[in-house]
Amino acid sequence: MLMPMTAPIEALLFIVGNQGLSTEELADILQLNVDETRSLCHALQEDYDARGAGLQLVELAGSWQLVTRPEYANYIRRLATAPMSTQLSNAALEVLSIVAYNQPISRSEVERIRGVQSDGVISTLAHRQLIEEVGRQESPGRPILYGTTDLFLQTFGLRTLAELPELPPEETLTQDVSLFNLPAFPRD
Repeated sequence: MLMPMTAPIEALLFIVGNQGLSTEELADILQLNVDETRSLCHALQEDYDARGAGLQLVELAGSWQLVTRPEYANYIRRLATAPMSTQLSNAALEVLSIVAYNQPISRSEVERIRGVQSDGVISTLAHRQLIEEVGRQESPGRPILYGTTDLFLQTFGLRTLAELPELPPEETLTQDVSLFNLPAFPRD
C-alpha cells in the first residue's frame, strides 16, 4: 500500500504534464523535506512498476514526469494516426466560437464565459488543430492564451477572421452555439 502523500505527487505531476517538477519543487508544494519527497517519488515509481501500469514515473533532466511506457508506443501511434471524426460537439463549437471572437483568450476566461470547465474541450480543439497556443498572459501564473489556426479558417471557409459573422446583440444571445451556422463542420 502506498503512502498517502504519493497521491498528491501523482496529481501534481499529471497537471504539469511534460514540464515535470523537480524534487525541490514537489517538496516545497507538499511542505516536506527533499529526502522525504524523493522517497515518496521512488515509492510511487515502484508502485507503477509493480502493477505494470501504462504509465511510469521517471526523473528526466532533474524533473519528475509521468510518461507512458515505451511498450505501448504502437497503441499511441495508432491513436495519433487514426482518422478523426469530423464532427464537433456543441460544447466544442461553443468554445471554438468563444476563442474565435475573443482571441487571444485564456482557458480561465473561456470557462468564465461558459460557466463550466473547458479543459477537455480545449485539448480536443488543440488536438484537432483548430486552436493553438498564441502566447502567455501577463498575469500571475502566466496562463496560456489561445487563438484559432489557419486550419480553422480553412474548415469554415474563411479567408480572415474579419469574415466571421457579426455577433448578435448581447440580449439575443442564447445557449445555442450556432454562431457560425456553416455546414462545413457538422455538429453531433
